[in-house]
Amino acid sequence: MDRRQWLKSTSLGGGLALFGGLEFANALTLEEVTKFNPRPLSKGIRLSSNENPYGPSKKVRTAITSSFDYGCRYPYAYADELAEILAKKEGVTKDHIIICGGSTEGLKVTGLTFASNGGEIIAAKPTFLAMMTYAKQWGATVNWVPVGDDKGYDTTEIEKRISSKTKLVFLCNPNNPTSTILPSKKLVDFCDAVCNKTILFSDEAYYDYIEEPNYPSMIELVKKDKNVIVSRTFSKVYGMAGLRIGYLIAKPALAQKLRRNMVAYSNVLAIAGAKEALNDKEFYSFSLQKTREAKNLIYKTLDDIELPYVKSHTNFIFFKSGKDIRTLHKEMMSKGILIGRPFPPFFDWCRISTGTIEEVTLFTQALTSVYN
Repeated sequence: MDRRQWLKSTSLGGGLALFGGLEFANALTLEEVTKFNPRPLSKGIRLSSNENPYGPSKKVRTAITSSFDYGCRYPYAYADELAEILAKKEGVTKDHIIICGGSTEGLKVTGLTFASNGGEIIAAKPTFLAMMTYAKQWGATVNWVPVGDDKGYDTTEIEKRISSKTKLVFLCNPNNPTSTILPSKKLVDFCDAVCNKTILFSDEAYYDYIEEPNYPSMIELVKKDKNVIVSRTFSKVYGMAGLRIGYLIAKPALAQKLRRNMVAYSNVLAIAGAKEALNDKEFYSFSLQKTREAKNLIYKTLDDIELPYVKSHTNFIFFKSGKDIRTLHKEMMSKGILIGRPFPPFFDWCRISTGTIEEVTLFTQALTSVYN
């Protein structure tokens, strides 16, 4: 069951009465509410899609509304302006940058471009499925490599499976849903080895949340003209998931092939917002800090209940529920909380996204109630 099917199959109506009459002191000042735009507390709390509960920031919203007059224009020229800014940020040329409608579009286009009509993609299981699901519709095959006991990548097995039919190795780092990262040296050695045999795709949607100092991005291999494609997004730390904008970084030869299959360059409003988001350092820092606070609240609750979890490098936590996730889902739904969908084969594990402090507090209360 994918994310869309999971959402369609659920309804938050059952637990709405639970929150009736409850009042919460807002953890933010009025100035912070204005600047950082926390989503309002609702009776149905959705902590299932790894969305940032803050944003777009006031500065980004202002930039978006100011761009309305350009809504009659095609976005190409505006996308080129953003590409120049991103190229400077990432230390590459504009020819390395591909603007896309969220990084998901970039993943899908990459799978279509390099692995359609019988090409193989090697990917971990579980991981983010957008590339593989789409590529399979165009005739690609997927070689799944289970994650290890630590929920991390089995890099040795992945390398063993690379053959002449392998067109892509998909690396989601930090991984969704397990929230793990590869150790720095192991990551660099693995990616450097893989990209000498085939194309490595490094999905870095959650890169900003990594707190390990000087943790490497595979953009450094792109700069060395390696067969590496990196994806980044404005959906997570910048709080712009609904605006659909992201980008790929690849050497010009690969980027040129990807552009031929790109459907769109996002839209004028999202591009304006993305440009401003890159300048809004205050919101960026706030977003990371609030994610840390939310994760710490969840960690404490899991420790109290004695449920094991993976230390997260993302804006979500993967914990061992000790019961079938479909059962836990129903129990949490009855309390007005939507948790992450099943991620086979880990049916006794749960992915929970961070929310506002109020949302996370209600989640921890509901989880404690279920297990007590």
